[in-house]
Amino acid sequence: MNNRLKEIVKFVFTGGVCFLIEYAALIALKEWLHLPVVAATPIAFLISVVFNYLLCVKWVFDGAAEGNRKAQIGFIITSLMGLALNWLIMWALTALFGEDAVLLTLFGVELKVYMLNKVVATGLVMVWNYFTKRWLLKGNEQ
Repeated sequence: MNNRLKEIVKFVFTGGVCFLIEYAALIALKEWLHLPVVAATPIAFLISVVFNYLLCVKWVFDGAAEGNRKAQIGFIITSLMGLALNWLIMWALTALFGEDAVLLTLFGVELKVYMLNKVVATGLVMVWNYFTKRWLLKGNEQ
């Protein structure tokens, strides 16, 4: 397997782990602390960004740990842009479809609209994240 394909597989795996962290945080903030989705979304996103950064520099993008301050600041800026994009998508989907409607109940667990909205938002932001993080941490290297 070539290096780029390995990198993409690692990135997708890392993204999956970070998605689970973010998704669990969103549900905890919404269901246990009763925060509205629009308030819980950025908090959950920021929690996952910390894990994402650590995994990206230590495991996904070889050599990124030696990155300079400029790359780290760029990572933060693009993460904030990803946060804004994530929040905007969640806000729009919540405005369109609501957040508390139950779509399905299975074995006593409810699947609510905001949970599905989060999956859609994450898929869109994932594409943004890969290309911006790779560019910042690896530069123009092929």
